[in-house]
Amino acid sequence: MPAAFMGAEGRYEDYIYLQMLQREWERPVAEFQTFAHFADAERPSARAALVLLFWGYFETCIERLHRTAMRKLPQRVLDDQLRRYSGVGSRLHDLYKIFFGTNYFDDLRGHGFAAVADLLNDIHKRRNEFSHGKPQAISEAAVNALVENLKAEHEAWITVYNSRVGP
Repeated sequence: MPAAFMGAEGRYEDYIYLQMLQREWERPVAEFQTFAHFADAERPSARAALVLLFWGYFETCIERLHRTAMRKLPQRVLDDQLRRYSGVGSRLHDLYKIFFGTNYFDDLRGHGFAAVADLLNDIHKRRNEFSHGKPQAISEAAVNALVENLKAEHEAWITVYNSRVGP
């Protein structure tokens, strides 16, 4: 059995995020009837907030991965790199490649989590579209895909984290 370390998941905030995700999933859809009069193609998912909340959580995980990977660097170098690569996209691709020679998505694929890599790429794209004027990009199907794969995403995160920054 491979070793697992608490660093991938263990902050109090992680559990708050996970509880918030669960609570958002369990919230009655009837509370979101504000958009019921929109055509299907123009209506965001009633549970779009779940995707936005997940993505905020995911960004904190990626920052933790980089901070841990760079822990032996001088603090000013670490701060400079995180400032230079402040967006999650650049951290998943450019900064990740500097430290690990690949990007996060290819790393997931290399560890047997291709479906998770594809899901995260899709969620990232939809989250960006939502944020830039297309809220319907977060569809009910996208929310359901995320929820159905949360366990796999979590396993993938822990696997990659432990392979990259274990003790």
